[in-house]
Amino acid sequence: MTGPPAAFQGYARPDGSVGVRNVVLVLSINGLCNRVAERIAACVRGVHLVTTPNGRGQYGADQELQRRQFIGLGRNPNVAAALIVGVDRPSADRIAAAVADHGRTVEVITLDDTHEDALAATATGVRLAGRLVRDASRQRRAAHPAAALFVGVECGHSDATSGIVANPVAGACVDRLIDLGATAVVGETIEWLGAEGLVAKRAASPAISGEITAAVLRRERTLIAADVDLTGNNPGSENIRGGLSTIEEKSLGAISKTGSRTIQGVLAQAEAPPRKGLFLMDGPSFSPESLTGFAAAGAQLTLFTTGPGNSFCSALAPTIKLTGRPDTAARLADQIDFDAGTVFAGRESIGEAADRLLAKVLATASGELTWGEVHGEGAEVFTRAGPSM
Repeated sequence: MTGPPAAFQGYARPDGSVGVRNVVLVLSINGLCNRVAERIAACVRGVHLVTTPNGRGQYGADQELQRRQFIGLGRNPNVAAALIVGVDRPSADRIAAAVADHGRTVEVITLDDTHEDALAATATGVRLAGRLVRDASRQRRAAHPAAALFVGVECGHSDATSGIVANPVAGACVDRLIDLGATAVVGETIEWLGAEGLVAKRAASPAISGEITAAVLRRERTLIAADVDLTGNNPGSENIRGGLSTIEEKSLGAISKTGSRTIQGVLAQAEAPPRKGLFLMDGPSFSPESLTGFAAAGAQLTLFTTGPGNSFCSALAPTIKLTGRPDTAARLADQIDFDAGTVFAGRESIGEAADRLLAKVLATASGELTWGEVHGEGAEVFTRAGPSM
C-alpha cells in the first residue's frame, strides 16, 4: 500500500496495549452463577457476557488452562473494565487481581457476598456493571500505528477455494501486518499435519522448528492412541463436499494463511506472545475454541476465512469473515465482510486483494462494525484439558 503510514483509531490501555473496542466484560467463572451473570448482562446496555459451564472439580493442567483463559479474556485490549461473577470470594478475587494487574478496572460480585441470594447478587451486579459502562463511555479513540495490532487468523468450513484464494489472501495480509510491526497468530495444530515440514522451515530457530513438528506429532499420537480416524472427521463432511479429500490437502491450504514471514514461536492455548511477529498456537481445530484462544492471548481482531460460510465469531475480538467463493459472497452478502471472489474470477490479484483486506482490518480496528457484530453473533468457548474430579 502507498500513502501515509498505516494507522487506526483505538483506545490506549494502561499496560501499553490498544483496544479496537471499548467493552465491559461480565465474566462468570463458575457454572453455578451463570444465571446471575446472564441477568446482569440483560439489564445493562453495552456489556459483553462470557460464561463457563465449569468451575469446580478441575485440577492440574486443566485448572491452569481455565484460569489462563479467564485472565486472558479479562486482559484483552478490547476490554475497558470487567465484572467478575463468582460463587466464592477467594477464587473470584484471584482472577480479578490478575486482570487488574494489567491496568483494567475490575469489580467482583459473588454468591458469598449475598449469603447465596442470587437475586441480591444480580441487583448488586447490575449497579456495578452500570457504573463500569458509564466510566468506559468517557474514553476516546486516538491514532495508533498498525504495529499495535494483534490479529488471529482462522479458517472454518473450508473448501477447495479456501486454499487457492481466501487463505492466500489472508496470508498476504498477514505478511503486510508483520512488515508493519504488528503481531499475528495461527492455530489449529492438527491442520498443519502433512504440511508441518513446510511451516517448520520458516521457524526463527532450530528449536522453534522442533516445537512445530513436536506439536503436530503429539496431537497425532493422541488421536491414534484414542483410535480416532481423521477420515470423515478432518476433513469433515462439509470439507469433503467442498472438494477436499485428505487432511494433507486441507493442511496445505490451511497453512497458506500464515503468509511467508518468519515464525517467532509456538504458543500454548491462550498464551500471550512474548514479542511482536508471527506465531503459531498449539490449540484445538474447533473454531470456537481456537478463536477464544486467540482472544485470551490478546488478539483484538480475527480474520476468518471460509468456503461456503461459517457464522461463528469471537465475542471480544471482532471477526472479519472473508471468502474466495463468489457465490458465497453473493448468498451471504449480509454476513461476509470481505469478498475475495474477485481473485477467483480473475479480476484482481492476491496482492491487490490483500491490500484491500489490510484497509478493511484498519477500518474495523477504527470502529467499523463487522456483520457479526451487527447481527449479535459472538461467543467464547473454553478449552478443557482433562476430566473433573
